[in-house]
Amino acid sequence: MAFFYFLVIFLLFNWLNRAIKLTPLRQKWKATLGIGQAAAAIGYFFLEKSLSDEVHTLLGAIALLGTIIYFKKQEDFKNFRNYFESHYPLIGVGFLIFLVSKIAPSFYEEYDNYFAFPVVAAFVWVLSRWAASKKQREELLVYKAKNEELDRLVAERTAEIQNQKEELEATIELLQSTQQQLIQSEKLASLGELTAGIAHEIQNPLNFVNNFAEVSSELLEEMNQELAKGDLEEVRYIAEDIKQNLEKISQHGKRADSIVKGMLQHSRTSNGQKESVNINNLADEYMRLAYHGLRAKDKTFNSELVTNFDASLPEVNLIHQDVGRVLLNLFTNAFYAVHQKQKQLGAQFKPKIELSTQLQQKNVVLTVKDNGTGIPESIRDKIMQPFFTTKPTGEGTGLGLSLSYDIIVKGHNGQIAIDSEEGNGATFTIILPII
Repeated sequence: MAFFYFLVIFLLFNWLNRAIKLTPLRQKWKATLGIGQAAAAIGYFFLEKSLSDEVHTLLGAIALLGTIIYFKKQEDFKNFRNYFESHYPLIGVGFLIFLVSKIAPSFYEEYDNYFAFPVVAAFVWVLSRWAASKKQREELLVYKAKNEELDRLVAERTAEIQNQKEELEATIELLQSTQQQLIQSEKLASLGELTAGIAHEIQNPLNFVNNFAEVSSELLEEMNQELAKGDLEEVRYIAEDIKQNLEKISQHGKRADSIVKGMLQHSRTSNGQKESVNINNLADEYMRLAYHGLRAKDKTFNSELVTNFDASLPEVNLIHQDVGRVLLNLFTNAFYAVHQKQKQLGAQFKPKIELSTQLQQKNVVLTVKDNGTGIPESIRDKIMQPFFTTKPTGEGTGLGLSLSYDIIVKGHNGQIAIDSEEGNGATFTIILPII
């Protein structure tokens, strides 16, 4: 019966060797498992002739128990613990045979053949568990192969997604760069519209400055003459006139300075910082700049400018440059529309632009109304889309209203609305919260 125990030890080492054959554990345990197989074979044949069968069986059971305990403690073989535990019945039978042979030797000698049955049964149990484990191992290998294939597919897909991600990031960078270029192009276009208007607007205060300077110069000569005559009363009158002239020069100089500062603010890149702004002054200035900008291109063009400002409006917290661009765009479009209608109808048509502001609850409402060509209903929903323009090629970028929408709605939490009837003008309404 000892044969079964040493055979099971031999088969156990052999089974473990096969189980880890295709794993990284093979190199680590190859020598140990080989020595275990050899030791099982040598131990059986060496001890068979020198020991009784009961003692030989006991040593086999002890060797098998030691082997099982050793491998159960190894973390590398934790997945095989159920298989290891299937050897316990065989080990228990070995100890039982030895105890019976020592406690009741006569009984054992009479029925020793019957003790072979539990040994064989336990051996068959181990073999059945080995067969089941072999099947599980084969299924595990198949599962492992599928996992490896899945890992490979996942790795390929991950690499593909990573490549697509990099391509998308490169595309996004290109789009962002293109967007910045287009925005800059729109800024330059609007600055071009301003140039002529600014030239006209700045010419008026400069003319006043020059005229008052010339008059003041003449008054100074006259004052010198009166001083020579000793007429101090006349000198005081002349000095008062000079003082008034200097005040006028200062007033118009500040007007020119504000125009230049406005132009610089419009041309600068927005820093995103909001500031308190008088919306009435801002809208009035950009309306006149846009008007004189168009008149610089067509000297025959004239338009009635109607303003209706709510004097009670508080200052609005906004980004000066950005809202300035919105207003310039709306006024430029309005003057373009009435100019085109005038070309169609001739002198009988009288262009008119109306600008109004009012306070509604906690919002400032600014309205720009024209009596121009209007916007067809079929394109009204597209008018705020990027690159959509009704102007001929080269006269518009198609970004003005799109950027205006983003500035008002996204940048200032406001609203922008259009009311128009084809042929009867358009009304743009901007609603800005007072913050």
